[in-house]
Amino acid sequence: MQKKLMLGNEAVARGLWECGVTVSSAYPGTPSTEISEFAAKYDEIYAEWAPNEKVATEVALGAAVGGARAFCAMKHVGLNVAADPLFTASYTGVNGGLVIAVADDPSMHSSQNEQDSRNYAKAAKIPMLEPSDSKECKEFVKTAYEISEEFDTPVLFRLSTRVAHSQSVTPVGDRVVPELREYKTDISKYVMMPSSAIRRHPFVEERTEKLREYAETSPLNRAEYGDTKIGIITSGMCYNYVREAFGSDVSILKLGMAYPMPVKLIKEFASKVDKLYVVEELDPFIEEHCRCIGLNPIGKKLFPMCYEFSTRQIKELISGTKGAAYDEPDEEIPVRPPVLCAGCPHRGTFYILKKLGVNVCGDIGCYTLGAAAPLQSIHSVVCMGASIGMAFGMSLARGKDYAKKTVAVLGDSTFIHSGITGLIDIVYNKGINTVMILDNSITGMTGHQDNPTTGKTLKGEKTREVDLELLGKAVGIDRIAIVDPFDLKGTEKVIKEELAAEEPSLIIVQRPCALLKSVKFPGPIAIDRDKCKKCRMCMKLGCPAIVDKGGSIEIDATQCVGCGLCRGVCAFGAIE
Repeated sequence: MQKKLMLGNEAVARGLWECGVTVSSAYPGTPSTEISEFAAKYDEIYAEWAPNEKVATEVALGAAVGGARAFCAMKHVGLNVAADPLFTASYTGVNGGLVIAVADDPSMHSSQNEQDSRNYAKAAKIPMLEPSDSKECKEFVKTAYEISEEFDTPVLFRLSTRVAHSQSVTPVGDRVVPELREYKTDISKYVMMPSSAIRRHPFVEERTEKLREYAETSPLNRAEYGDTKIGIITSGMCYNYVREAFGSDVSILKLGMAYPMPVKLIKEFASKVDKLYVVEELDPFIEEHCRCIGLNPIGKKLFPMCYEFSTRQIKELISGTKGAAYDEPDEEIPVRPPVLCAGCPHRGTFYILKKLGVNVCGDIGCYTLGAAAPLQSIHSVVCMGASIGMAFGMSLARGKDYAKKTVAVLGDSTFIHSGITGLIDIVYNKGINTVMILDNSITGMTGHQDNPTTGKTLKGEKTREVDLELLGKAVGIDRIAIVDPFDLKGTEKVIKEELAAEEPSLIIVQRPCALLKSVKFPGPIAIDRDKCKKCRMCMKLGCPAIVDKGGSIEIDATQCVGCGLCRGVCAFGAIE
């Protein structure tokens, strides 16, 4: 059998192809994004970017009810957006198999919170599988579809940052496509009005018990016996940490099925070991199950609730002995905080907003870095699309005059995801807020994915693009301005005018992302030391290419793209 070195996300996509999935819908979100990008490379899979995770789930559910094997993917906070169809899909069940991948982000490498998606499986009463490496990512996907079709249920497929973005050797096989299942109209099953839903709930409870019995003997869950003085129950990436830390010096119960968990299997394992531990990142999900069935493992009293674990940390906490030390570098590694790229079109916008002293309700995207020093011009960020509602809410709390000191800032993809309804709310309820859409022609934060405003699909095909100006007019915005953020004076003038208006307004800030292949800059520029007065105004832009050397200000030619924004803030003509 052929084998390949694969990312976890790539292995999931390979599993989709091999088991005959024909429809995939998703919204990009690190660490899940690459699943859909890899899936799109297979011609046999229809793969799309949906406007948001709720729509992606509904598209995948529709395809599954229609008889095909379907898939959707999202990151953990995306599952919050998809929760509405998810919980009811538990009642309707499926026809063809439906698998919903969710990638959690312990330590919040690219997220605004650290939630544990296993809680959704329990709350929605939907089975959840959790692979530990790329090989399991591919094989567990196949098992997930078998479970989905056998038990008439959507299946959650939980990844984490380390599983999604780590590589391991993965066997690859051929594609096997099951026949499209017959679709029959069934109002009692698929129309969830109260009279139908009340009859489906008992089905969900019975299904959960059948799944629990399945978990007792499923190869997804396996006991690996070594020394029985210590027994460890674990899952996901933590299994790899435990195995690396102890080898066969401990016994391990690996739970590949995160929900529902077995009872007899866990009790049997516990009876064979002297001391029982539960090693799991984030919430005490497995530990609470163990306590519910009468066991008393050592869990969160020893292990932290926050952040990713490590092999060394687990070794030290359980054995009390130091784990293998990492080689320390001879020199101190310089700190490299995240920063807007050189040439980023958002930089000019945030520079002006700070200059004007405006209260800025921000949003989710690479432009969130506008909150970092020295720009520091974003004052709140909660979730996708929240900027608009929060700006309106603040003006309701503090009076309409406060609306003239506040703007909502969000990107084009974020606006399509969940900003449109917020804008409608302002218009409908007679608000006078100003909303700024930073249109950089791409979904930048997750790695340059297309969206409904770019005119291209996930497969790279040309399509209709949403016209943000026409959309603003359609929802009732009469004042719409389009500005170039590199025109600092023009942008400042427009922001002042729109804030002063007695009606809602929309500012579309248009300039493509500096990293797009289509964007061409003239190349590095330099500072004339004879003209430079060392006023450091250019440093206020926060451009990584401009460096304060103490005795002089210099431009790093290896980073500078020549966007020229710094020329606009230099009063002495020293940058040329």
